[in-house]
Amino acid sequence: MSKLNGKIAIVTGGNSGIGYASAKELKSEGAIVVITGRNPEKVEKAAQELGVKGIVADVESISAIEDLVEQVKTEFGKVDVLFVNAGIFQAAPIGQISEEMFDHQMGINFKGAFFTTEKFLPILNDGASIINLSSINAYTGMPNTAVYAASKAALNSYTRTAATELAPRKIRVNSVNPGPVSTPIYGKTGMEEEQLNGFAEAMQNRIPLKRFGQPEDIAKLVSFLASDDASFITGSEYNIDGGININPLVG
Repeated sequence: MSKLNGKIAIVTGGNSGIGYASAKELKSEGAIVVITGRNPEKVEKAAQELGVKGIVADVESISAIEDLVEQVKTEFGKVDVLFVNAGIFQAAPIGQISEEMFDHQMGINFKGAFFTTEKFLPILNDGASIINLSSINAYTGMPNTAVYAASKAALNSYTRTAATELAPRKIRVNSVNPGPVSTPIYGKTGMEEEQLNGFAEAMQNRIPLKRFGQPEDIAKLVSFLASDDASFITGSEYNIDGGININPLVG
């Protein structure tokens, strides 16, 4: 029997990468899935491919999140699974970080994630599962990721507090910390292809399992945390990174 039969699942940023793979996995387990994203064409295309509902919503805008919640409430009522996945990555060294870059990354990765949960809370069923997509960058001290890493560290801290506060409603809140994963997010960094290839090769050599993760790897973990199989898990962080965080100096 499918683990998520009939459950309503929301996946923000579900039109590509980890969000897309997770929406596909959640649906395969029986969930009724809604994906969101900023780009209308990409959201529509992904929704058609996946056979799910697509709603355009930019989580950097609080009013857009409120409109999203209202639409979900009208069409689906209550929500059982909230995968707070939407995020961006912009690399820049300390000393060259603009206020705009800071606000944009924090606005989506932390403020947007924070208020996605805040605004969905009234329509979350008791016993619902919230899964926040974070990153091992919250801990690695990797160069050129100061704002991104800080946004994810903030999200992990929020996860622990939210898990405590929402426990009386049996709402579970957990974080997933991927390592390097093959997704389109790297192509949006502004790096040249040659730079990207060099970065990818150097990173892969440092991963004990000697490969990048695939979005499907993360999706399996998301599906588990969404299900009743994880009913005694809350306030936890799961590193899913090929071992790089426990052995960052592997050559």
